[in-house]
Amino acid sequence: MAGSKHHKKTSVTDYLVKFIFITVGAILMGVALEIFLVPNQIIDGGITGISIVLSKITPVSLGLYIFLINLPFLFIGYKQIGKTFAISTLYGVAIMSVTTAFLHHFEPFTHEKILAVLYGGLLLGLGVGLVIRFGGALDGSEIVAILLSKKMRFPVGQIIMMINVFIFITAGFVFGADSAMYSIFTFYIAAKVMDIVVQGLDESKSVTIISSEYEEVSQAIMDRLGRGTTMIYAKGGYAKEETQMIYCVVTRLEVAKLKTIVQEIDAKAFISIQNVADVLGGNLEKKNIH
Repeated sequence: MAGSKHHKKTSVTDYLVKFIFITVGAILMGVALEIFLVPNQIIDGGITGISIVLSKITPVSLGLYIFLINLPFLFIGYKQIGKTFAISTLYGVAIMSVTTAFLHHFEPFTHEKILAVLYGGLLLGLGVGLVIRFGGALDGSEIVAILLSKKMRFPVGQIIMMINVFIFITAGFVFGADSAMYSIFTFYIAAKVMDIVVQGLDESKSVTIISSEYEEVSQAIMDRLGRGTTMIYAKGGYAKEETQMIYCVVTRLEVAKLKTIVQEIDAKAFISIQNVADVLGGNLEKKNIH
């Protein structure tokens, strides 16, 4: 019973943090669109891009289009990905729509297209990245991409890029070729920033070490780096001798220290280092260094 109580408590905090960051992310995207991109005829990709084109050729406001066109995709997301995701996305899209409506009559920060591309792309990536990191989405095309990638085995980013190529070509006809080219650059910047926000700057690395001094190496990593290690039984393919591999996860900044620790104990140790997309819990959490 105590366990479930504890879970409830962390859940409330988690929801609050999620709520704050999705709000900030959605507002940032609204600011990027109305203060930098749309007034300079630069469009975003996805449903937002379609909405910008439609709001240009009809009297209906951008915010309303963003909200309405996203609704059917939200329903798909609810069915396929889950309730929390759909509610988070609906909330994010609503905040973003309200922000764009509120900022619509404000003067843009700059009429210099290169500055609009750079700052608009930066804020856009930051906003969308925060919302995705905290469990939502700001665009129906992301939901479609997530589902298609499961079926087609294509990366999500590639599917979003394919969807957007069509949207940017359409934008070229409505706003002109220059505008479409600026838009592609904006999208590229936003995608890069979004990756950094979603994956984090504090990149994790998984390390596999094969050493005859495995006991000592493992202990030194735990004592001097504060990282938990896992022993995996292994057998040499050539000499057939049995040994134990050490597996641990460290941050990018700890790699150099880890190599030093291992090589001080065993100069001939085999060390293999890979990038890790995400790390959650387990005995991989950092301990205090004694």
